[in-house]
Amino acid sequence: MSELDDLHNKIGQLLVDAGPENAKKIIARANLPLDGESCEYEYDYIDQEDEKDWFVPDKLASYDLRLLLVEMRNFYIKNNMTNGKPAWTSCEITIDIPEEKINISFLYDD
Repeated sequence: MSELDDLHNKIGQLLVDAGPENAKKIIARANLPLDGESCEYEYDYIDQEDEKDWFVPDKLASYDLRLLLVEMRNFYIKNNMTNGKPAWTSCEITIDIPEEKINISFLYDD
């Protein structure tokens, strides 16, 4: 397994563990300034009845997620994976729990 796959798995597992038990999909949005010292989050989920709601994980989960996101961004920079753009500063993470799939979309400052 590659280092990037490992990071994706850690992020996914952290969010699944931090989310509500009845969640079938978790959506987390993170705004991570380039200094990596802070991060703003939004956490949403879709439950088994397809109802959307939000949740607040414990502070340790948000702290650990910030560290993983900084590590992932550093991986992208180190491996020249930013397509010539500056490093990403925001992302949306979607986890489909039944499918065991994770998707991460990056947003870049212009």
